[in-house]
Amino acid sequence: MARDVGTGLHVELVAAHRTVWSGAASMVIARTTEGDIGVLAGHAPLLSLLIDAEVEIAAEDGIVHAVVDGGFISVADDRVSILSQHALLAEEIHIDEAKAALAAAEGLPTGDEREVEIRRASARIRAVEKAG
Repeated sequence: MARDVGTGLHVELVAAHRTVWSGAASMVIARTTEGDIGVLAGHAPLLSLLIDAEVEIAAEDGIVHAVVDGGFISVADDRVSILSQHALLAEEIHIDEAKAALAAAEGLPTGDEREVEIRRASARIRAVEKAG
């Protein structure tokens, strides 16, 4: 299999109904249930669960900021697949809606649903701010 020697990785960020981003990259940073992971060319094969968080992809033309609502990351032979039910690029996120979602989540009763909604809204806000 040929690979892009200049960047080293082929990355696909896929949501349930579309490919969100695909291309060559030199690094991927994602948050798994075990903590943050950085993937470079030559990384050992990996399959891990993702949590609701940001994903950063060091692409040829700059850093791609995105968010995923959980999912999986798979690494094999310098190919990185990030699969999530919902995924958005930072430029697709409406910051006012994310801030309103955070405020609404903070008003929910304490519990798992509240924590999930706060984590999702916060991740969206951080992705937009980092993409700035």
